[in-house]
Amino acid sequence: MISWLEDLVASAASWIWGAPLVFLVTASGFFFFCYSRLLPFRHFLFATQVLSGRHDKADDPGLIGHFQALSVALASTIGMGNISGVAIAINMGGPGVVFWMWVSAILGMATKYFTCALAVMYRGRDSAGKLQGGPMYVIREALGRKWWPLAAWFCVACMAGCLPIFNANQLTQAVHDIALVPAGMPSGLLTNAITGIALTVLTGFVIFGGLTRISHAATLLVPVMVVIYVVAVVGILLLNADQVLSYLGLIFTDAFSASFYSGEAAFGSAMGGLILLGVRRAAFSNEAGLGTAAMAHGAAKTSEPVHEGLVAMLGPVIDTLIVCTMTALAILMTGVWQTEEANGVTLTASAFEAAYPGLGSYILLICILCFGVSSLFSYSYYGAKAFSFLFGVKRIPVYTGIYVATIFIGAISSVGLILNFIDLSFALMSVPTLISALILSPKVVRHTRNYFARRDAQAKVPS
Repeated sequence: MISWLEDLVASAASWIWGAPLVFLVTASGFFFFCYSRLLPFRHFLFATQVLSGRHDKADDPGLIGHFQALSVALASTIGMGNISGVAIAINMGGPGVVFWMWVSAILGMATKYFTCALAVMYRGRDSAGKLQGGPMYVIREALGRKWWPLAAWFCVACMAGCLPIFNANQLTQAVHDIALVPAGMPSGLLTNAITGIALTVLTGFVIFGGLTRISHAATLLVPVMVVIYVVAVVGILLLNADQVLSYLGLIFTDAFSASFYSGEAAFGSAMGGLILLGVRRAAFSNEAGLGTAAMAHGAAKTSEPVHEGLVAMLGPVIDTLIVCTMTALAILMTGVWQTEEANGVTLTASAFEAAYPGLGSYILLICILCFGVSSLFSYSYYGAKAFSFLFGVKRIPVYTGIYVATIFIGAISSVGLILNFIDLSFALMSVPTLISALILSPKVVRHTRNYFARRDAQAKVPS
């Protein structure tokens, strides 16, 4: 029964992540990139100023600050997708897959600008009267009630895609492979269940406290985990400094030769399969176009959609261009991608252990725990917002209870089934998010140009 279900979900995920969806994700990003005439990219430094709070106003509407909104968004994106997802991609696609993840991330910056600016432009009220943002509110407020089925589509897919089963599964695998097995401790279903129970209790304590507690936890964990992880990987790069340029070159050359790709062909070639794999894993990592980040940034305290769009644009830079690249280089330069049979988080652990014998895997375990646990917090917020849109704020504890329970299920389940289920759900989330963003893109561009015209005019006025 389980084998049949795994095959069915895998087939569905492969089919939906075929040519039509890859075209929708990449073409949308390319369209946003060109249609805005790279305007958001020209103001990258201004985005960092907005993030620092220099342009905040005390009376701006919203629930959390820019930095907290980005932290919540990054807490879900900088997670197991950066550690485990990158390892899975390299195991299947080789070095070249990293290039296509970069391409997807750059286009994703434009996608995040549009979707998150819209999340502030078209915020709506939930059943409790609180101001909320996200694709479902954008669809309802901007496109009207007749588009409500598209909003409901997003919410159903979001509730499924944001379940914590993948993060719980990979956290459990990390504890098993990094801590228990090397120490000679007993492992198996019982220890996985114990790990699952511990994660369930910890996550439940935070998420039942609502967005405020989640954002505070994310603000505490995200900067710490990024610094620890980046310092550790920089150490690996320095230890293998003579190989950095050669592997960067291999990433570029293999992107067009697909010499190490071992998956199924797509678009009639192995290179097509490699592109598909890169887009799929990048979407899982930075979530550009899925709509989750728009829900976090839609809650930001701001009256300027441009500000939040610019802050959101920083997400794929930090997540994919920096953190994912560092993970990839660590795996490639230590050689474990060719010598180890391990996959996922275990492969990344092997890379750290190769660089720091006797210590590396434990450094990674600390990062994994921070990454994974913070992701559990953020995804609960996204799923709860989608649930409340359909069923009302008062019923959120129902979804929260289901969410917490599935942490335990993820801890004892097959990674193949889980990964394909999440990929399938993410794909379904992207359709209403991108369709609504494409329809409303002229309004984003018009609003953006008006904002910068006003800003430039004010700058010319003598003080």
